[in-house]
Amino acid sequence: MFPSHIEQDGIDSGAARKALAGFFVSGLLMSFLGAILPAWGYHLRSEYTIIGDYFLSLNIGILASAKVALSLMGKKGVSFVLVTACLLASAGLVHLAFVAPPASVLLRMAGFLVIGFAAGMLNTAIFHAISPVYRQDPAATINLSGIFFGLGCLMTAALISGTFYAYPVSAILLLLAVVPALFAVMYWRSSFASEGPLRERTFSQLVRDFRSPAAVLFSLLLFFQFGNEWAIAGWLSLFLIQRLGISPSVSLLMLAFYWLALLLGRVLAQWVLPRFRHSRILAASVVSAMLGCIILAFTDNLFGASSGVLLLGLGFASIYPLVVERMGKKFPYYHPGLFNGIFAIALTGGLVAPWSLGFFAERYGMQVVMALPAAGTIAVGFLLLLIWLEAKIGG
Repeated sequence: MFPSHIEQDGIDSGAARKALAGFFVSGLLMSFLGAILPAWGYHLRSEYTIIGDYFLSLNIGILASAKVALSLMGKKGVSFVLVTACLLASAGLVHLAFVAPPASVLLRMAGFLVIGFAAGMLNTAIFHAISPVYRQDPAATINLSGIFFGLGCLMTAALISGTFYAYPVSAILLLLAVVPALFAVMYWRSSFASEGPLRERTFSQLVRDFRSPAAVLFSLLLFFQFGNEWAIAGWLSLFLIQRLGISPSVSLLMLAFYWLALLLGRVLAQWVLPRFRHSRILAASVVSAMLGCIILAFTDNLFGASSGVLLLGLGFASIYPLVVERMGKKFPYYHPGLFNGIFAIALTGGLVAPWSLGFFAERYGMQVVMALPAAGTIAVGFLLLLIWLEAKIGG
């Protein structure tokens, strides 16, 4: 799976594979909220702001974990942080298994806070463990990370859909909790090369970076792209239930189809990237995502919804790895495992979008769910054009 030059240069590909596999757990945790909402009956009531609060709790947990993860890695090592993150994730899922509605909303928010904290710790530790691989080939590493992440997201949606009518929600969540627990055992028995903790950029360095138009453009582009992907991932199942009147299990299958399209798109990108001009791939990706949003906004049948979801997934798949590769050439010292600077703004986009949709849906109705990523996709296309112009002018 790894480019051949990685093993030739002496990097421990076995340790890198184990670390990358952790993105499977990360995908499970990050996609869990969008998949569990129908199982908790939120398709039957319009409590959109409460759903937004769940996303906010998840987001706060992710952001709060960054400093803690870096500090623990410096003192205890990468394996300790990976094990701790997986155990926290398992505990958070077990907690949520016993606080389903009609239990207090605050109890569920606390559970999502723990899951977000665990996901943030896990991502930071994984990116630290694979940093030698990332430095050699950022686009391929991000793509492979996305493949593992997509598998976790796909499994979550497919599992909840397949067991929707067969088992109670608590049993499903307890089953999901087993996955990070098993990964904790794997990481407990593993060791990773120690390079010292990743160093965050100082405030003065960040200010100096953002005097560059390219840094601002890359930050805004990733902000909108993350927001687009997670707005769809968080709200697609509820949108399809209320828009088309389909059953919750079918809507979750459509969510799984979205993750499958993203996954296949990233696998396809591995073959396409070395063979085609990246500017053309980016342009095709933006057009595909825009068409997907338009189709989903106006369709009234399952075939149209499937077509829209497929175009969205394929369109979103290659944008992030391509942008990270290009950004790595311009700002080689930035690292996606550190939530500061460009990646902090990017992460904020992915976190704010599904939360803000709760307020918009409360006021304007569920149809607004497709309007936000459609507008975000237009913004991504415009920013890609500006980045291309800035590169031409600057070079």
